Amino acid sequence: MNGRLNELRGPVPSRPHDARAIAALAANPGCARRALLDAAGVDKDSTARHLGFPAPFGQSQFAITRGNVFEALVKENGCAELLRLLRELLGLPVAQVGYQDVESVGAHLRHSHTRALIDRAVREGEDNAVFYDHPLLSLEIAGHTCYLEPDVVAFQLGGRFHIVEIKSFGVIDGQAEPQKVAAAARQAAVYVLALRELLAGLGHSPELVSHDVVLVCPENFANRPTATLVDVRKQLAVLRRQLARMTRVDRLLDGIPEGLTFDLAPDCDGVPTRSARELAEALCQVPARYAPDCLSTCDMCMFCRDEARENGSTDLLGRQVRDELGGVSGMAEALGLAEGTLEPAEGQEEIARLLRMADRLREECLR
Repeated sequence: MNGRLNELRGPVPSRPHDARAIAALAANPGCARRALLDAAGVDKDSTARHLGFPAPFGQSQFAITRGNVFEALVKENGCAELLRLLRELLGLPVAQVGYQDVESVGAHLRHSHTRALIDRAVREGEDNAVFYDHPLLSLEIAGHTCYLEPDVVAFQLGGRFHIVEIKSFGVIDGQAEPQKVAAAARQAAVYVLALRELLAGLGHSPELVSHDVVLVCPENFANRPTATLVDVRKQLAVLRRQLARMTRVDRLLDGIPEGLTFDLAPDCDGVPTRSARELAEALCQVPARYAPDCLSTCDMCMFCRDEARENGSTDLLGRQVRDELGGVSGMAEALGLAEGTLEPAEGQEEIARLLRMADRLREECLR
């Protein structure tokens, strides 16, 4: 399977999964296109730009630099500032603190070293707090193992683990933007689930990982960090349910034409050698499941929206409307059933009745 995924990506480096990508994928588990692109490690941002449909979101270089500076501030001197925040937030009488930078062992050993450190912490039941910086976790997505390289810290005290999520958006007068907090919670839930899966694989209780995530952000307009607890139980339940619904990658590979590739091999100047038209034709051979929510989560959103418009798909109306319409996938078909100009197929009788009722209500409202 890995050979076929490498063929899909072409001779370019694989783009690894991160928690943000997994959270977005789990939010739309029926999208085979995104599942294959992510499994193959395709750079969706570069793909969308080459197609002429760049995503309407993304961080500026200034924001990325600011985030890196803030994270370094929180973690400097063995996470001394983070320890201060946790003492205030959790009321921890921490006398001694250990610090383990998992990244120091090298990329090829990080996952096994993370497992060994977490296993030892549970078995020895140390009372002293320990910070685990840059742990490498894994999570199975649609039958494909993804490795997560978080910028988070796993904090352990008395056998209980907490995920610490560090974000650079500001908390002004005790309030942060709800959308950014929600996105951070979804991302942190991925780390919580991955760490719980690691503990379960080692024969320990996954409940040793707290569902309360420590969210660290700059306070007001300064770089002074502040921390708060965020309960991610709801996000965990949604994540588990959506991941369970996803089609396995090997089944998706069986359904695509032999030799299909999303190759973006660059020339000597770094420009992709493949035409945008040819790439678009290849992508259209893998079904997408566009929804308006994709506009804030997926790099391919503008391309898939344009495709849905061209096909007259009910996907444009949102997931709830699309699901209520059942097997009616086209707007022309839905309008024909509503206006009575199209006879319903077998199994569409109830949907047609509801559409005609909605059409009559619309006419009454207009009158």
